[in-house]
Amino acid sequence: MLNLHKSWRELLSDEFNKPYYKELKHFVDTEYNNHTCYPPKEEIFNAFNYCHVNDVKVVIIGQDPYHGKNQANGLSFSVKDKVKHPPSLVNIFKEIEKDLNISYPKSGNLERWAKQGVLLLNATLTVREANAGSHQKKGWEVFTDTVIKTLSDKKENIVFLLWGGYAKKKEKLIDTSKHIVFTSGHPSPLSANRGYWFGNKNFSKTNKALKACNLLTIKW
Repeated sequence: MLNLHKSWRELLSDEFNKPYYKELKHFVDTEYNNHTCYPPKEEIFNAFNYCHVNDVKVVIIGQDPYHGKNQANGLSFSVKDKVKHPPSLVNIFKEIEKDLNISYPKSGNLERWAKQGVLLLNATLTVREANAGSHQKKGWEVFTDTVIKTLSDKKENIVFLLWGGYAKKKEKLIDTSKHIVFTSGHPSPLSANRGYWFGNKNFSKTNKALKACNLLTIKW
């Protein structure tokens, strides 16, 4: 489970020898050996491998990987090329369409965002097939909370996008005096259709904030 980029290994080196992480590694290895789990094992750390520490400009926090066949690719809200867009991703793209007046994309693969400095971080990085939340509270949240807190401590001017109640709880890990936080309802239909998602303009707001910090904007 240490197939993640050198920049992250160095930043998080203390974590890998902690008891919780060793237990987590054993749990994940056992799950993948005995069940179908997602994302594929070599893609678990894709969020980090496509977006290196020094490149992080934006952090989008999800909760769990998709648990359907061939969906999850290690990036929150993202799916593999040619896979039908899940409802939350559809609503993300619809908001981008309205907010930035750009056309709805064919591919739901968000590697293109990650490569521009968007850390697409799920709180839990793995899941058993057809069993949502099955790998929660096994240690992943401790690890990903450490990622958020460490980024907050070591860097500045990161835009954190916290969508929905679960993600909003992560604000306590972020030093808001040196980072920018935008919150919104979750893009899932349940929240979006009740008026908590559409019109949040999080994407144009993010680019405006990056520009103010003399950083390259994101091509959403």
